[in-house]
Amino acid sequence: MKKLLMGALGVALLGACAPTSQMSFAVSKQEGMMTELNATGTVTRAMRFDGFTNSSATVAGLRPNTFYVSHYHVQGDANKPPCLSGGAPIVSTTMVGRTDATGNLVLSGSHATSEVEKGTYFNIHTARDASGTPADGGVTCANLR
Repeated sequence: MKKLLMGALGVALLGACAPTSQMSFAVSKQEGMMTELNATGTVTRAMRFDGFTNSSATVAGLRPNTFYVSHYHVQGDANKPPCLSGGAPIVSTTMVGRTDATGNLVLSGSHATSEVEKGTYFNIHTARDASGTPADGGVTCANLR
């Protein structure tokens, strides 16, 4: 009986961390921004049973050996597409990373699902340094709606 109870508890704990749904969105050049970069890739979010969402971004075509910062944004101007709406960042969803020698970037993090669900777009900015302070208005963006 003890083994059966422990087995059931283990399955319940694993289920709490397992994704319940996963969605991927294309990342492309940030419209309206003057940049020579033509970055492409994907942002994926996997919502879990425990109230958190795993977020990841895989992007190519960025500057090599450079820090980048990403986050979800709320919708700004309702009359514009999400990536052009100028919405505020959801700071709690910030992820910082550095590209490799060929300009590839991989970011990942876990954030409260209630915060992620507020986002209508996800963008990546060049960062001033490892602290993640944005240095521009964004170089890539993914519309989430």
